[in-house]
Amino acid sequence: MRCGDFKETYIKDEEIFQSLFVKFCLGLFFMFLIIFPFVANAYLLYVANMIGFAIIAAVGLNLLTGFTGQISLGHAAFVGVGAYTSAILVTRLGFSFWLSIPFAGLIAAFAGMIIGIPSLRVKGLYLCIATLAAQFIFEFVFIHWESLTKGITGINIPVPSIGSLQFVTEKEFYWITLFFVVLGVGYARNLVRDRKSTRLNSSHTDISRMPSSA
Repeated sequence: MRCGDFKETYIKDEEIFQSLFVKFCLGLFFMFLIIFPFVANAYLLYVANMIGFAIIAAVGLNLLTGFTGQISLGHAAFVGVGAYTSAILVTRLGFSFWLSIPFAGLIAAFAGMIIGIPSLRVKGLYLCIATLAAQFIFEFVFIHWESLTKGITGINIPVPSIGSLQFVTEKEFYWITLFFVVLGVGYARNLVRDRKSTRLNSSHTDISRMPSSA
């Protein structure tokens, strides 16, 4: 006699929408996300935007730690690299806000390689120390290289816009945050269930049917 919820293949286990109940819950959640900015005040929208930024950073950390088993205590530093890169590209090099975002991701990835490649030679506690050191180094640069980063005051960038539509208020900026959160989470979810990893894991995780017991 069988009971419970189980999957017989890796492909089934990695499905995003595994049941009608999951689809229903996700539908309700997305409805809440759409309605939320129309009923929340400016402070709650500010908090929601901060949560969105944290979600994007946490998804990246989950790919590193959750799926590769590598420990990083300096993840926030690379988020800062991306943020400052975007701001510098917009204010000093005349990039549009939207074009600066993919370039910021590339520069942050390059900074990660600078720290990550030498760190491949260490593991465990020493890897923790290396990534923690990177956090303090980048933070020192952000604060003290004032000619580039404006120090503790940060960099004010122009208001993002699409044509004549400008994103000024927290409510308007919420839609930008929501877009990139959905994009980031969706990309990360599909990254770990691509065809190669699915074929590799399905060859090892097929579960044979167990004989029923009385």
